[in-house]
Amino acid sequence: MSIRELTPEQARACHANGALLIDVRDAHERAGGMAEGALGIAKADLLADPAQHLPAQQREILLICQSGKRSADAAQALLDAGYSNLASVAGGTVAWRTSGLPLVQPLLDAGERDFYDRYSRHLLLPQVGEAGQRRLQQARVLVVGAGGLGAPAAFYLAAAGVGRLRIVDDDVVERSNLQRQIIHTEAALGTAKVVSARERLLALNPRIEIEAVSERVTSANVDALLQDVDVVLDGSDNFPLRYLLNDACIKHAKPLVYAAIERFDGQVSVFDAGRQRGVAPCYRCLFPEPPPPEFAPNCSEAGVLGVLPGLAGIMQATEVLKLVLDIGEPLVGRLLRFDALQMRFRETRVPADPACAVCAPGTPFPGYIDYAAFCAHTA
Repeated sequence: MSIRELTPEQARACHANGALLIDVRDAHERAGGMAEGALGIAKADLLADPAQHLPAQQREILLICQSGKRSADAAQALLDAGYSNLASVAGGTVAWRTSGLPLVQPLLDAGERDFYDRYSRHLLLPQVGEAGQRRLQQARVLVVGAGGLGAPAAFYLAAAGVGRLRIVDDDVVERSNLQRQIIHTEAALGTAKVVSARERLLALNPRIEIEAVSERVTSANVDALLQDVDVVLDGSDNFPLRYLLNDACIKHAKPLVYAAIERFDGQVSVFDAGRQRGVAPCYRCLFPEPPPPEFAPNCSEAGVLGVLPGLAGIMQATEVLKLVLDIGEPLVGRLLRFDALQMRFRETRVPADPACAVCAPGTPFPGYIDYAAFCAHTA
């Protein structure tokens, strides 16, 4: 038996005569406007337990979705379940709107309305959806550094709706930062970077929480900084801090999203050895010892193309979102290198080192060391 299809005008007339009109779209879709008089019940919820939502099987039931396909599919499933008086609105809510028929906004509090409006494009993605966006809302990310890498990464994490960002940096904004550290402005010169970053991020998304920590990351405070976070984003620019973050993330079993930049070149990876001993590598598996300083100058010594940290930072933000949402294939065990002058990308496999002093299976955490001395000694 085929499902009846009604025009929006016919459906409105049937509803006026007592038919039950049900909008089977998800809540985030209904937030943009529903056919007047429709009852919102997501298709999955409706079909999971029809008897909970529907009256007698003989009552006329009209289903509407966005374009007509889901409602027709839902009507067919209800027909198979014993409901006999069914119809689907051809063209769905799109046709209803085009016909000039009245739409109403569902009653939502300000927070829910903001949620559905702000993240509407995420909510359309099957890999994210409402459940994934709620997961982002509950996530906690530590961003180490509010400079070239941390600036673009934090911007996009805030925009994406990561609910809690803890940003740590002990520096202040200087004019030379503004060429690449886009989170800061001329008006913020002399201000603590974390304070400047917090102000800009809350201006972008006032419904997230920003914890600004104006401190240098050390062995004494790193454990507290990692407390309760889901992912650590390394926006540092020196080897002692990179080794410290690596070791702390192994100790606390946190994924570490790494990037480094120089002149026109950058590299990005994800180190997750703390949760995947013997499978995923750590930073020490890639760099057992730091290179001599002359082979790894920082931006203040070698210079950097202003957009380069933007490229790397956005890649880092992408990896953070993938880790929180548990989607795609994170850059675990892979080092992505790029040359911005030639716009060429190269991927190198990074295996876990079975003899790594920190992340090898069964190796107890050796404790923090004097990382400055370690880097100076090996240089």
